[in-house]
Amino acid sequence: MEISFEEFQKLDMRVGKVLEANQIPGSRNLIRMIVDFGTEKRQAVAGLLQWYKPEDLVDKKYAFILNLQRRKFMGVESQCMILAAEDEKGNVVALQPEKDISEGSKIH
Repeated sequence: MEISFEEFQKLDMRVGKVLEANQIPGSRNLIRMIVDFGTEKRQAVAGLLQWYKPEDLVDKKYAFILNLQRRKFMGVESQCMILAAEDEKGNVVALQPEKDISEGSKIH
């Protein structure tokens, strides 16, 4: 299925820096992150514990979508979504900019 360029432009994708990350108590795979986008901070929830220790995410920059409908996971609201790639073996990596760029930089 193809989407138009106009539809693609509706996605608000930006680079965010993870300020805090910790496992959500009682969850097997969920990490709660506080992410800095330059002009604002948002909370993200991601099922990454199988591939990342929370402390390894802190102070690193990743790609996020900011305008997805918000969802709650185990009572914790996710206000943005980290972008990740998964291969056919189930390995997952969060997407990072190849060079340093400021928080809040728009991805397009």
